[in-house]
Amino acid sequence: MANRITSLFNIKYPIIQAGMIWNSGWRLASAASNSGILGLIGAGSMYPDVLREHIQKCKAATDQPFGVNVPMLYPNIEEIMNILVEEDVKIVFTSAGNPKTWTKWLQDKGITVVHVVSSVKFALKAQAAGVDAIVAEGFEAGGHNGRDETTTLTLIPMVKEQLQIPLIAAGGIATGKAMLACMILGADGVQVGSRFVASEESSAHQAFKQVVIDAKEGDTQLTLKELAPVRLVKNKFFNDIQDLYKTSPTPDQLKELLGRARAKRGMFEGDLEDGELEIGQIAGLIHDVKPVTEIVEDMVNEFEDAKKTMSLF
Repeated sequence: MANRITSLFNIKYPIIQAGMIWNSGWRLASAASNSGILGLIGAGSMYPDVLREHIQKCKAATDQPFGVNVPMLYPNIEEIMNILVEEDVKIVFTSAGNPKTWTKWLQDKGITVVHVVSSVKFALKAQAAGVDAIVAEGFEAGGHNGRDETTTLTLIPMVKEQLQIPLIAAGGIATGKAMLACMILGADGVQVGSRFVASEESSAHQAFKQVVIDAKEGDTQLTLKELAPVRLVKNKFFNDIQDLYKTSPTPDQLKELLGRARAKRGMFEGDLEDGELEIGQIAGLIHDVKPVTEIVEDMVNEFEDAKKTMSLF
């Protein structure tokens, strides 16, 4: 399965385990890397000293490549970037910010840089900034999302049409068949988030994992576009947002309802009523919690079987 992505990251399969706040600590990242894919630590929910600890524990748990996902709107961004260099992290995925700000600085330190985008416009800006690869994420994805609501099925070929560097597809991918579909559309690899939330090694609360595997079609929706679009499970907190929208709220009123640590409360601590529960639409196809090794094995086997089926047409 060697291609531009496996060569770029020195991994066996062109699959990236997404860096997700409150879900992807060192246990998930190391298990993913040990399974032949690229594991990512999600720095977005970590204080600098906690991130350093997770990087060190991940290094102790795997001798395979792994990376760190860093939202660039992070308040301690300079400290975070310095920690990545000090801890000799070789792969960094950046998101939620201008790739020009840090790409060259990181690459000058010998780090491979990938940027996450949700549109053709931002893909081209990231390519112009010199990133090594791009993740193009459709709006099926969980968590924070693009404002244009472009689906993965249309986004990937549109980006591919204008991109020269390696392309990773994300959003709505949890199976080998979906992986094959994205690669037929032009992706060199896939980034998978929601499926790995429902893994044994994920740091998500068990109650949240149960919500994910119980989810049906239509149980998630994109909201809070005035702040930063985010896909959430419909729970009491989500319904409170919808009730507030009926009053034509200001962004400040939405921020007041959102408060602080709402995502931690939901995904990490298991508050299913008042917590923020971020997951993708693909949750409707996730029916069990499995070890990472089994998830990867299932995806790869289904991918290979689907390829054989395609040859019959």
